[in-house]
Amino acid sequence: MAVGRFQCGIAALIYHSETQTYLLLKRSQQHEVERDAWECVTGRVNQGESFEMALHREVLEELGVVVQLEFIIGTSHFYRGQEQPENELLGVKYACTLANRDEIRLGEEHSELRWLTANEIYHVLPTNHWLSQTVRRAETVRKSMPPALVAFFQTVGFESN
Repeated sequence: MAVGRFQCGIAALIYHSETQTYLLLKRSQQHEVERDAWECVTGRVNQGESFEMALHREVLEELGVVVQLEFIIGTSHFYRGQEQPENELLGVKYACTLANRDEIRLGEEHSELRWLTANEIYHVLPTNHWLSQTVRRAETVRKSMPPALVAFFQTVGFESN
């Protein structure tokens, strides 16, 4: 494939530690792709923005809240729609926490929200669904990561020069 342009994006998988649940959002009918699909907060990185700046902006726009970053779950490469260069997107998936889940206010991008445990998500979404796989990875990392390392990332973030 020829060298060209691509977009960057983020995904914010939000976890509520008190209830051990993850936030799932249902895309509204106004979305241009994958209407009514379940997802977490997702969005594109704008010109001049870092991944973390985009994550905080997208969460604030879509839910009206501020989250705490925990760790990076992984990266992704996919096409938003047909497999053509202008639809190519590279992404970073972040695990985030939210202290008070009652503060969430859905915007026009989503029609519904659900807080589900990892096991409930595995029963609601197909095993090969990207969000199911993302939750599985987050669960593994969350159980394996030393608390001191989580605290370090919460303090300094992930971006470095």
